[in-house]
Amino acid sequence: MTPDPSHGFGTRAVHAGWAPDPQTGAVMPPIYMTSTYVQDAPGEPRQGYEYSRTQNPTRFALQDALANLEGGAAAFACGSGMAAIHTLLLTLQSGDLVVAGDDLYGGTGRLFRRIEQRFGLRFLYIDTSKPEELARIPADTRLLYLETPTNPLLKLTPLALAVAAAHKVGAEVVVDNTFATPALQNPIAYGCDYVIHSTTKYVSGHSDVVGGALIVRDAARKEDVWFHQNSAGTSNSPFDSFLTLRGLRTLHLRMERHCANARRLADFLEAHPKVERVIYPGLASHPQHALAREQMRDFGGMLCCEVQGGEAAARAVVARLELFALAESLGGVESLVELPVPMTHASVPPEIRRQLGINDGLIRLSVGVEDGNDLERDLSQALAGI
Repeated sequence: MTPDPSHGFGTRAVHAGWAPDPQTGAVMPPIYMTSTYVQDAPGEPRQGYEYSRTQNPTRFALQDALANLEGGAAAFACGSGMAAIHTLLLTLQSGDLVVAGDDLYGGTGRLFRRIEQRFGLRFLYIDTSKPEELARIPADTRLLYLETPTNPLLKLTPLALAVAAAHKVGAEVVVDNTFATPALQNPIAYGCDYVIHSTTKYVSGHSDVVGGALIVRDAARKEDVWFHQNSAGTSNSPFDSFLTLRGLRTLHLRMERHCANARRLADFLEAHPKVERVIYPGLASHPQHALAREQMRDFGGMLCCEVQGGEAAARAVVARLELFALAESLGGVESLVELPVPMTHASVPPEIRRQLGINDGLIRLSVGVEDGNDLERDLSQALAGI
């Protein structure tokens, strides 16, 4: 069946992007592992397929599903989240101004500062969680780049205000929706022009594939993005697209468990005497808890904390954890833990980390779908050792 817009998110997650194959009845899309396609005559490709960098049925199935779930006109599956960001920036011109949130994934900041700037793009970093900062974005802003919630400090941007401020000066808005996923938040519904995902994370959900996606709000943006993706060769492979789509089919179920476990652990940590600070949008203590309740359907599976004793104690905690694997990345079914400063955000200059409050002892948890009581016991025994 092909889902229609009236169907719920879970139904669309299971069915969007592919109907049973009319020739074989295949319920799931085959992996079309071909580099090229036979043409009926020179310049007359059969059914529109020429070359797999440009068109591939497996990738198209994933793209159609992502566009459906995010409410966009089209989606583009890329080789990684960074490839998706780069693809969008390729559509800009030298001299264009990108206003970005100050708390970004370290790899995104590295791409902006050390690569994209070399080709003439200008960047201004602001605290997009503050409405007054959004209201002052420069008149020549070309693109407003947001993460909400941010990585790693889980700050939120008020999307309605951000879109209004950007569109007022003629700028477009892109949201990295990796932490929230389309199951919890749909930026396009607020008027955002683009959505970015590292599909490596929650969308695929099993820590076995790397990918990214760029979704566009309306058809007018589709051709420009497609031209740059095809020209730069940032598209995802058929096999990776297949794995990502397989994971996407259970996104709604996994996110329910991620969120439930994260809420439980956030409450546990906030009440623990050895924990100094917990950052989780689902806690009433989060300064933007009300905004999270307004624009998210649940609060996600990511949280951060700091323990008594600073960096040394944080290192001791992560070393003692058993179920939480010490590893970068996030969003898989298994629980992961990391220290952002020496790991995912090592490329962020130390002075910027200090300014943002990314302390050496900050612990970031990607809460998986294991039994919540087991995860709580693991944290309890790790904290007992400091």
